[in-house]
Amino acid sequence: MELTLAAAFASSALLFSNLASILLASSRLKARCAIPAPSGGLSPVSIVVPSRGVEPFTQETLDRAFSLDWPRYELIFCVAHAEDPVVKLINAAIARFPNVPARLLVGDDRISANPKLNNCIKGWQAARHDWVILADSNVLMPKDYVQHLMAAWGPDTGLVCSTPIGSRPNGFWAEVECAFLNTLQARWQYAGEALGLGFAQGKSMLWNKPMLDANGGIQALAAEIAEDAAATKLVNSLGLRVNLVAAPFEQPLGQRTLAEIWSRQARWARLRRVTFPLFFAPEILTGVVVPLLLALIAAASAGVSLPTTALCVLAIAYVPECMLAWSKGWHLSPRSVTAMIVRDAMLPAIWARGWLGGAVEWRGNAMTIRNSGMTELEEIA
Repeated sequence: MELTLAAAFASSALLFSNLASILLASSRLKARCAIPAPSGGLSPVSIVVPSRGVEPFTQETLDRAFSLDWPRYELIFCVAHAEDPVVKLINAAIARFPNVPARLLVGDDRISANPKLNNCIKGWQAARHDWVILADSNVLMPKDYVQHLMAAWGPDTGLVCSTPIGSRPNGFWAEVECAFLNTLQARWQYAGEALGLGFAQGKSMLWNKPMLDANGGIQALAAEIAEDAAATKLVNSLGLRVNLVAAPFEQPLGQRTLAEIWSRQARWARLRRVTFPLFFAPEILTGVVVPLLLALIAAASAGVSLPTTALCVLAIAYVPECMLAWSKGWHLSPRSVTAMIVRDAMLPAIWARGWLGGAVEWRGNAMTIRNSGMTELEEIA
């Protein structure tokens, strides 16, 4: 009887925390709505876009970057190597939109073990304006991209970010990627913000350049292997907050493979493990696996139908998750629940991988993420 009650209580508590996280995230998230173009008199913005390689949606994301309705902004594209195939597309876009100030900077400034941060250095230094957005090249910027970021800036803000929201999945494994990005990772990040635990996300980051320059500049983000982890710790050390936009921006996915998802999630897990170990440790309790196992233990001890118990747990876990996606206009399809189940089945292995050393892949490079006084990323191939 004690085992039955303990397992039932623990399962219920985990399912309740899952529901609470959805409610908290929902309270912070808004369905996307357009913010009208400002009439003028607003601060100009520099948008630094570190780029590497050509992806299926590169042309569209480039065109979107040149089509923002902020009155004054400049685009600074950063590429590490002149032979990168994306250089041709960027130069063509610059020629196609002559009315938007834009530059392409090429070079590899190795101030850290983080290749993305290294690629951003020259763009940050070249930025002409006090407000700087570091934007990944695969962000699908809406016309009111800058407005949404600026709207989230408050008097106690040190950084505004947006999590990526997966869209346009092509194939089942891309559906799984959506399940990871949207109703799991974005949900928990917004739930954390609702509790006063704002964490930076490197996909889109709005900085006040004088503020960051007065506190070590962009080089200060090399204090951790992940620039968003370093940003979180820096902003918190200044007594400021990391805020998230009310309606996060899309990242179109296209096709994905299981290997790609595993590689990306394993890398992110390892980065979270070495930068925020106390927050990473309880991640094993997210997802449905642990509450489902506990519920089945309780049901078996009490003589209750195991299939019925399993169906009830899955419904309690995934119906609210689907409602969150639907209410915010995120991707939702007949395969979404199956994708969520597969995602949750992968979570324990990903969590375990986060505690282990060894190589992970970062944009085609085999890397080892390790702790030795400070976190390092060591290229091994």
